[in-house]
Amino acid sequence: MSTEVITTISPSTNKPVLTRNGLSDSDVALLPALSTKAFNAFRLTSLEERQAIVKRALKLISDNQDVLARELTEQMGRPIAYAAKEITTAVARGEYLLKISSDALRDTQGEPEKGFKRYIRKAAIGPVLILFAWNYPYLILVNSLIPALLAGNSVIIKPSPQTPTIAEQVQEIFVEAGLPDNVIQYFHCGSLARLESIVRSPQMKLICFTGSVAGGLQVQRAASDRVVPVGLELGGKDPAYVREDVDVKWAAEEIVDGAVFNSGQSCCSIERVYVAENIHDAFISAVQDVLKGYKLGDPFDLSTNVGPVVSKKSAETIKAHVEDAIDKGAKDSTPENESFVSPPAGGSYVRPTLLTNVTHDMDVMNDETFGPIIPVMRVGNDEEAVRLMNDSEFGLTASIWTKDTAKGEELAEHVEAGTVFVNRCDFPSPDLAWTGWKSSGKGVTLSKFGFEQFVKLKSFHVKQYPS
Repeated sequence: MSTEVITTISPSTNKPVLTRNGLSDSDVALLPALSTKAFNAFRLTSLEERQAIVKRALKLISDNQDVLARELTEQMGRPIAYAAKEITTAVARGEYLLKISSDALRDTQGEPEKGFKRYIRKAAIGPVLILFAWNYPYLILVNSLIPALLAGNSVIIKPSPQTPTIAEQVQEIFVEAGLPDNVIQYFHCGSLARLESIVRSPQMKLICFTGSVAGGLQVQRAASDRVVPVGLELGGKDPAYVREDVDVKWAAEEIVDGAVFNSGQSCCSIERVYVAENIHDAFISAVQDVLKGYKLGDPFDLSTNVGPVVSKKSAETIKAHVEDAIDKGAKDSTPENESFVSPPAGGSYVRPTLLTNVTHDMDVMNDETFGPIIPVMRVGNDEEAVRLMNDSEFGLTASIWTKDTAKGEELAEHVEAGTVFVNRCDFPSPDLAWTGWKSSGKGVTLSKFGFEQFVKLKSFHVKQYPS
């Protein structure tokens, strides 16, 4: 019997849309044992067999993208016009990881030595626990799930209570694609104690967490009494710097999209904007023009491009950041837009907001806002911009916008972030490492380096028998 009922609240209406039963303590305790048994068989399969399963599963995910997209809109509020894109991108990302898996998992040969065969093998690490967030659940899950399976591991996945069906759909699809029983298991959980019990299980050989800094620290503390790797992809306060040589209209369109897409609910969305003082006013005017064309509204309306934020609590946090900024001297420079003042009743809607005259004394320039807020600060030169970009506990991504791409690349060298963009933002490329600096996390997903946490190295020395 379940001991907890987990309810998913629609961000669009703040009413329940579905419930799931959590597991009892005894049920949770069974998961690692089942995962270990599945792992001991699955690790003996060939890479070619695992690749074939993953390929079939990705095809099934693609075939079902309309159903999966509608669930996303219902559960976390992304506008239906954009929801399917996450499925498409997740499949493409999985296909890239599949394509490079043979090279990424290949043995490394030792130096030639007469009479010896010597090499390093990348062996599966064992049962993996993946705890993933609601804001881009398919993308986040693919980052860890695909390399984990290709390396020969078993996996236990726990979705956010906000998007419970993602785990169910993925497990069902992989079984249909031929994955053996219990290689993927999932559980729903709203209890920190139950979650910590599985993190502490000695049978779990790797913990992968994506979410808030506070959540990541809780997981790390739970795992701290044993020797187990913990990968953390945490928050961001990602800055953008607009140099004076740009076309302000173009830069405004790109930056508004990078700040407001998915209602700003992305760890790598733009949360701080620094603008060269010579173009500051023109840039603000251009951002206002862009925002006039946005529509805040019902996410099931195809004309909507900004839906609700995920919860009442999230909306309250975002609004508190705005109020703190205004109390400390910032100006609300948001243009008039009818949809911003009359969103659908009942949901957790937050209007895209342009703030000017901001400083680093304000919460909106320091704490992760995770909402559709665009705070803009003028700067006098490149050195000031880079100093302010680095004035943060976070370091996930940062972007520099300039016609002089060589100068942009030079400045990016000095920015403290795991990913630096020049004339782009909010785009984790699957061939590049995805990693956080400072409080934004530790560990790596994506690229060939994204396979490394899912294997342990095993060196072989084979000496010919003396004749």
